Amino acid sequence: MTWSARQYSKFESERTRPVSDLLGALTVADVRCAIDLGCGPGNSTEVLAQRFPGAAIQGLDNAPDMIDAARRRLTGLRFDLADIAAWQPDEPVDVILANASLQWLPDHATLYPRLAQALRPGGQLAIQTPDNLDEPAHRLAREVAADGPWAAKIGDVVLPPRHAPAFYYALLSSVCADVDVWRTTYFHPLADHAAIVEWFKGTGLRPFLAPLDDAERTAYLARYLAAVTDAYPALPDGRVLLPFPRLFIVATR
Repeated sequence: MTWSARQYSKFESERTRPVSDLLGALTVADVRCAIDLGCGPGNSTEVLAQRFPGAAIQGLDNAPDMIDAARRRLTGLRFDLADIAAWQPDEPVDVILANASLQWLPDHATLYPRLAQALRPGGQLAIQTPDNLDEPAHRLAREVAADGPWAAKIGDVVLPPRHAPAFYYALLSSVCADVDVWRTTYFHPLADHAAIVEWFKGTGLRPFLAPLDDAERTAYLARYLAAVTDAYPALPDGRVLLPFPRLFIVATR
């Protein structure tokens, strides 16, 4: 199952708020070149361009549908199809943004310092990653995957590991002059429990849905919806609050 810009953008406002908060914390001056690693449909790149209007902005993503959507959205900016895990700039850059992208990549112990070292002195690395693998929405995805006729296909799905804040602080402190790490939990009011399923169909459920055929996918989602309905109480007006913790890092070279 490939990345879908349309599915991802169903909750664009909620997905864009964290990148606005992250970029608001940057203090770097005289930004001439800024890179958005894992730019998706361009919502994060748009915020980056607004934050640094005089900079040359480039967005990178490995999903053709995302790059196509970003190019349609921001016709004046450069977007390239690329593997962000292997990305290296030709020369040091001022700002590297990675908004909700690096959690899909392994070996953070190597990746994060390498990205920091791609900055010019005084440049900043800005990272936001979901910190929600222990939340019911993710836990139930794994439980439903392991307890059904599809278990042989998806019962052992393993996502790249995520680490505690202290891990990233120590890792980046060895190559950066300053590291700021914080965690924020957003509480997103969604229309109903089905909206929670739609949210995660665009991101966290993808590794579980991709190996299934259409009938299995429909059955899996029905069982997941039932589990989510039990786990998240509805508000009196029928809406549901989705708690969503995120980890933020600003590292200054």
